[in-house]
Order: sequence, then structure tokens, then C-alpha cells
Amino acid sequence: MSTFQIEGGAKLEGTLYPQGAKNEALEVICAVLLTSEIITIKNIPEISDVLKLLEILKILGVKIQRIKKGDYIFHADNLNPDALKTDIFYKKAAQLRGSIMIVGPLLARFGKAYIPQPGGDKIGRRKLDIHITGLEKLGATFKYNKTCNRYSVTAKKLKGIYMLLNEASLTGTANILMAAVLAEGESTIYNAACEPYLQQLSRMLVSMGAKINGIGSNLLTIKGVTSLKGTTHTILPDMIEVGSFIGLAAMTGSNITIANAGIRHLGIIPDSFRRLGINFTIEGDNINIPSQDRYEIETFIDGSILTIDDAPWPGLTPDLLSVLLVVATQAQGNVLIHQKMFESRLFFVDKLIDMGAQIILCDPHRATVIGLNKKHPLRGTIMTSPDIRAGVALLIAALSAQGKSKICNIEQIDRGYEQIDKRLNEIGASIKRID
Repeated sequence: MSTFQIEGGAKLEGTLYPQGAKNEALEVICAVLLTSEIITIKNIPEISDVLKLLEILKILGVKIQRIKKGDYIFHADNLNPDALKTDIFYKKAAQLRGSIMIVGPLLARFGKAYIPQPGGDKIGRRKLDIHITGLEKLGATFKYNKTCNRYSVTAKKLKGIYMLLNEASLTGTANILMAAVLAEGESTIYNAACEPYLQQLSRMLVSMGAKINGIGSNLLTIKGVTSLKGTTHTILPDMIEVGSFIGLAAMTGSNITIANAGIRHLGIIPDSFRRLGINFTIEGDNINIPSQDRYEIETFIDGSILTIDDAPWPGLTPDLLSVLLVVATQAQGNVLIHQKMFESRLFFVDKLIDMGAQIILCDPHRATVIGLNKKHPLRGTIMTSPDIRAGVALLIAALSAQGKSKICNIEQIDRGYEQIDKRLNEIGASIKRID
């Protein structure tokens, strides 16, 4: 298990370039399984979760060529779906929740797939029901083997149908969409996820010959085609990393520019940080966050405490609530953070309390943060990263704290952030990686 040793309290200065979006990468890489033609994908983040997915595709027989850092060529012309039954596939796929998204493409192209119960962050219950029921509506049959904790799915022929998703699941929508593009007839997906990641996947599929209407909305209509062709696709900047860098600048009082931030795809993320009192300017596709000695949380019009909560897109992504919570600890004022989607994602606040933060964990979904107004800096401590987003939030807290901190289990951070220690050290941070 690797650790970060952090010397906190330094102000940073410089320019950061966000990596390609992790969530989009996992979706569009799975989409290469839909065609036997060549697909080029650019700006792939070379993080551990994505690299695991590439290993899974290689097991299936996908030929993968790395052109340069972040740019890859995929050729899935000679796949072996039976490789899904092997122990090496089982081991790799069980480590990555995103591996579930290979089911839709394989089902559409070969009529069968096998998948173990996928892994991922331990942030509460993360059901696969949306994936299963959606694909079943298209004509698939699922069987679960409790002995080996493995799913098998088969379909003689997928047929388009109307469906209403119980929740706007991002990976669930992506999986169903990739199956529907090769299904017979017309499919309608209502209450579909519509995050930029899903919009990007949809546009990639259209460039491959798919027929999809309603991109960017929660109502997708898909007319099935018999085959798809190759294409070239470029992944967006990672909006979660952009938000993390805004929070980092605020907490450390640093002057940071985020270049090529993908401004028009950020939704309400910039406004959510502004509600905490963080000032920044947007010029072209760049964000500049100047050094601030203090920032003050807004209140509602009647003077009551501000609430920040997550919601399906175009609402606030739940992946940034951990960072927003940490940023609020040094603000002037109070805020209620309401994490609606995952009941275990706020449990990392005990580590912030050990650092001197004033937080009341109301229940598994809500935490009240009492801002310290930077009068009482956080203090360094030893902690463990429980998941990707909490991990980077704790890293931000440690960089702002007085003294030394140690973060264990940084493999969780590496799953979502590419060489984060190296990039932050280049603008003045003091992070030492110890294997």
C-alpha cells in the first residue's frame, strides 16, 4: 500500500491542465466493442481504473496501440467472448465497476456476455438493477451464479422498446444505449442520464453510424442499425478534476490557472464554488483563481443556512460534494452538505474533524460544516483514503493544513487522478510518494 507524505501550509502558483474525463473514458472505451473497424480515442487519462479496462479489452482480444500519451487506437475485429469465462478476466473485472459496461456492447454484437459482481468505491449500495432491467427489456436473459458471484447474459435478438429508468443512472444509461444502437427497431429511454459524458458517448456512436435523437436530454430515441463503423473521438477535460483544482486554490490561498477547462461542459459547477464565496475569472477556456485570504458562504434570501446537494445532471454532480465540503471548512459561514445518492460517502469527515474541522455529521447523507474563516488552520494528521473523491478532498485538506500529513491507501486516488502528486509539486506543493 502506497502513501503520500504532505507538508502543508504552502501557497501554490502556476497553471494546471486537467486530464481527460475518467467517467467518459470508461464509457467510450467500452464502445469500441461495438464494431470490427478501427477506432481512435484521444485524451484518455492514464489512470489505474482506465488501464485496468484496457487490460480487460486485451483479454477479450482487442488490439490496442498507444500512439502517444493519451491517444490510442482500438481494433476489435477478432474478439473471443468466451475469454469472459477465464479466471484472469474474472479477477480483472471484479476490481473495476466500469467493467459492467462491456455487457451492452457484447450482448448487442455477439448475443452473450459474462461478468463478475464489479468492484469500485465503497461508498454505499450501488445496485446493478438499472443495467439488468434495461437490458432485459431489450430482450436479454440474466442469470446469477451465487457460487462464483458471476452473471451470465444472453439474447437471441435484441428488440427496441420503450422503457422508463427507475433512476438516471449514468453507467446504466450508457450500457443500455450501447445495446440499443444495434437492436432491431426503435428504443426509447426515458429518465436517461444526460451528463456530458453520456452526451459524448452518444455523439461518438452517431459518428459510428448510430441513430440517436434527444442527445443532452433525459429522453433518448434510438433507431437500431445493423452495424457500426470506425471513428475518431476526443475525450473532454475532467470536470471533477477542474472542480478539485478550484477547491485546492481556495483552501491553500493560491493563485492557480486551470487551462483548457472545458468551460461549456461544466454546468453549475463554477456557480457552486461561487456560492461558497470563491472568486475566479473565466477567460476563453481558462479559469483563473486568484489568491484569497478569506471567502464567505452565501445564505438564502431569508438568512437561513445554505444547502448544497447533489442531483442528476444538469444538477450538481455528487463526485464534487467531498471537495465542496472540505472547502467549506475554511470559509466564513455555515453550510449543509446533502449527499443524496450514496449513504457512505460522507463518513470520511471524521478524518477532517481530527484535523480540527468543525463538522456535525447529521446522518449518513447530511453534514453541517461550520466554517473556520481561516482563523484556525487545519492541522496535519495521519489518514486513509476511503474512495477516489474523498481521497483527493483529504489531499486538498492536507495541503492547506499546518504541519505534516500522511495519507494511506492512495491507490484510491490514483484510480481517478493521473500523477496528481507530480503535477501539484510542479506548482509548489510538497507531496512525497512512498511505496
